[in-house]
Amino acid sequence: MKILFVAAEATPLVKVGGLADVIGSLPKELVEMGHDVRVIMPRYGIMDPADFTTSPVIDGLNIEVMKKTERVSLEVTEIGSKVTVYLVDSDGFRNSIEVYGKGEMERFLLFCRVVFDVLPKLDWKPEIVHCHDWHTALVPLWLKKNNCQCASIFTIHNLAYQGFFDGRFLVDADLEKDWQLRQTGMPDPPLNFMGQGILWADLVTTVSETYAKEILTTEYGAGLDYLLRYREDRLFGVVNGLDYDEYNPAIDDFIPAKYDACTVDKRIDNKRALQKRAGFAEDVEVPLIGMVSRLDEQKGLDILTSSFDILFRKTEAQMVILGSGREEYHNLLRQAAGRYPSQLAVFIEFDDALARLIYAGCDMFLMPSRFEPCGLGQLIAMRYGAVPVVRHTGGLVDTVQNLTQDMSKGNGFVFQDYDSGAMLAAIQRAISSYAKKAWPNVMRRIMALDFSWQASARRYEYIYRKAIELKNS
Repeated sequence: MKILFVAAEATPLVKVGGLADVIGSLPKELVEMGHDVRVIMPRYGIMDPADFTTSPVIDGLNIEVMKKTERVSLEVTEIGSKVTVYLVDSDGFRNSIEVYGKGEMERFLLFCRVVFDVLPKLDWKPEIVHCHDWHTALVPLWLKKNNCQCASIFTIHNLAYQGFFDGRFLVDADLEKDWQLRQTGMPDPPLNFMGQGILWADLVTTVSETYAKEILTTEYGAGLDYLLRYREDRLFGVVNGLDYDEYNPAIDDFIPAKYDACTVDKRIDNKRALQKRAGFAEDVEVPLIGMVSRLDEQKGLDILTSSFDILFRKTEAQMVILGSGREEYHNLLRQAAGRYPSQLAVFIEFDDALARLIYAGCDMFLMPSRFEPCGLGQLIAMRYGAVPVVRHTGGLVDTVQNLTQDMSKGNGFVFQDYDSGAMLAAIQRAISSYAKKAWPNVMRRIMALDFSWQASARRYEYIYRKAIELKNS
């Protein structure tokens, strides 16, 4: 099949979050399976031209958007010499100092329009257009409106981010007629991009089976549950995979000591290196908890920051946190690290090398999420032998099963209720289990689990064929 991925980011070209990992990995797996897969994304000014070479495809394309004409060109490059990537080049993207943020509504409106306009101009015609998250959600609308031959898939990576706008933007963007489109029985769409992808794609997917069920409810539906229930028969959950070439402790140059499931004892050197980096005592007997996360409420920062006093007064555990997000949590974390400098180290930044050291050096990896569409952190942690401590939600349900008392079954410590007491009980259980002789066996067992992209890619292959069948029926 010929498949075009439409997305805002992709590793290794530009990465903000887990979306980039998916776009950098899933197409590669599908190519290995024999499909012709290409990606289209913006060419941001923050992308380093030294990291890739491009060739022109289309030059001087005039796009009418927001009552003005934007001049756009299309270039082509490759990811890993396997996946062709089209780059949409315009002043709006070139001049932006960040992928998201100020002016993003106008930029992604332009991106959607460019994708739709260039499809008939390419000498390569996709059978499937696979759009990812709100930044691309107008593409399925316009494909359906214009009776295009290709089938469309819309994947929700995080329903909380929807591309909201107001009535003024609706008028200025000349979207009024699009928002008035209806099929019999179709509910009214809200003023955001995400809803249009849900309503008009041939099939809708999200990034875990549990999250696909959760978002049908008012608790997790983020105001779009009524649209999702309308499309429930076209909604599928497919858990994300992990790129095992990218995340492999046996060959990872970011970590001091390389190891695999058979040489997991070497991991101790990484723990010592992490303790040294954090300014802790280098004591391998002390349980070390790691966390690499966006720092906001979705990720459980409210229940975490309220629990530090109990955790660090009642246990000797050490904790290293890496990430950035809301300033409120930056301040709370820095204050807590000041109170407990021998037990808590906080790094407010994006640092891939430090992230790898945390995965490879911590004993437990904490993800106390309020909601979690899929989660990659727990998959990376297990790949590196860190035992996850997670809340029972979304993709964490599909990938982490609670360890039995004798630790012979399961692969993590799971708590149900979203509160600090439940989280602390799970952490305490993990700390108590760390001293058991079975702990190394758990490490070896979780490192042997297979969360690679192969199974998920097969699932997408089925969904693509189903979308083509529905389109042609």
